[in-house]
Amino acid sequence: MIIVIVFVLIHICAYLYLIYPGSSRKEALKPYEKTYIAHRGLFNNFDVPENSLLAFKKAVDNGYGIELDVQLTTDDKLVVFHDDSLYRMTGIDKNLIECSFEELQEYRLLHTEEKIPLFEDVLKVLTPKTPLIIEIKPEGRSIETTRRVAEMMKSYDGLYNMESFDPRVVRYLKENEPQIIRGQLSYNSVSDPNAHHPLSIRFICTNLLTNFYNRPDYIAYDVNNYRNLSFLIVSRIYRTECVAWTVKSDKEFEKIRKYYNCYIFDSYIPKSEL
Repeated sequence: MIIVIVFVLIHICAYLYLIYPGSSRKEALKPYEKTYIAHRGLFNNFDVPENSLLAFKKAVDNGYGIELDVQLTTDDKLVVFHDDSLYRMTGIDKNLIECSFEELQEYRLLHTEEKIPLFEDVLKVLTPKTPLIIEIKPEGRSIETTRRVAEMMKSYDGLYNMESFDPRVVRYLKENEPQIIRGQLSYNSVSDPNAHHPLSIRFICTNLLTNFYNRPDYIAYDVNNYRNLSFLIVSRIYRTECVAWTVKSDKEFEKIRKYYNCYIFDSYIPKSEL
């Protein structure tokens, strides 16, 4: 019996160590707690497409922070776009990472006049006080994308941090750009029928078992999965900064707000006070 107890305790301690993010820089993240963050800008995907310059301008004009997605083209241009495929937003059945920026400029976002923007052009729309969350997509050359974004941000005077679903990206920031606030994105990928990675990898990422490896400053976790045990321990016991994605109503916000410190929203205009 004693051996069994010791065995269990060792595994519990190992689990708690693996999910412990370390000492986060909570003070640097305080500005993100004071305003809602507009997911891919303030869009409606009708006349204002997501991740467009127009959506970002509207978010800034309304006093919101911004979350956006960055990918790298074949000619090494940093562009802002979410999906792997261009199809949903442009009708073109091709992956973005297979395209040059010149080719992308031939396409329109959802039949509007908006195009897929350069990341550097998006930065010009923002104010220094606009809280910015930069997601590095894991597709394609994610480490090279991270390196190029980090280099560009050295001349940016505003508030920003970087995050990714890919633990290797967060690790890269820890080792090479430790001054940048870094976040680990996650959700219940174990139950995701569209997930491409092996079940073992999905289990590890769902349960934040890479935190010991990359020591994120914050965890960005899907609001639909907030009851995950690892997330609850990180949020409620370790008191790590946690970012909610993506809140879609005031009712949902009230349900999950005690588990998070910062809130990314879309599909509605928040009325609840932070």
